[in-house]
Amino acid sequence: MRWDELFADLAAQLDDAAAAELAGEVADRTRREIATLTLVDRARAAVGHPVRVQVLGPEVVSGLLLEVGSQWVLLRDEAGRDVLVPWSAVVSVVGLGLGSVTPPDGGHVFRRLGLTAALRAIARDRATVSVALVDGSVVSGTLDRVGLDFVEISEHPVGDARRPGQVSAVRTLAHTGLARITRLP
Repeated sequence: MRWDELFADLAAQLDDAAAAELAGEVADRTRREIATLTLVDRARAAVGHPVRVQVLGPEVVSGLLLEVGSQWVLLRDEAGRDVLVPWSAVVSVVGLGLGSVTPPDGGHVFRRLGLTAALRAIARDRATVSVALVDGSVVSGTLDRVGLDFVEISEHPVGDARRPGQVSAVRTLAHTGLARITRLP
């Protein structure tokens, strides 16, 4: 009888050691997987949910997360306006949850749709926008030209169409200075 108890005890110890080894391996793999995630991967899993984005400068953008690009995030704020935020201006995000999504197929198309592509779409739309800069200043007008690392905005009064007589200045903005771009009604 004592031999049965000894072997049962040894079997239980072996099972405990195997379970501990498996738990350690799972924890290690989880840490390695999390280490490969990006903020973009985390945000892609939160599309359709409300978030709050703190950007460089005094800006906080709250709203429904609509789209996530490799270099930008698009929200719809409480007033129903679309707001584009470059990832380079993001300080923190509240409301992402625990999930993450990586781009399918290596994300080649996803990576090409960067900030320049998003800004060109806004410029083609010819909508009046409000642009907050990372220094806290805000300019409004119409985006005219988009270069690789800059965008030009023709400043004019909000509510007026972009017309030569209405343009007070043409300002060239470095992409690195952009905190958020809001489409105005």
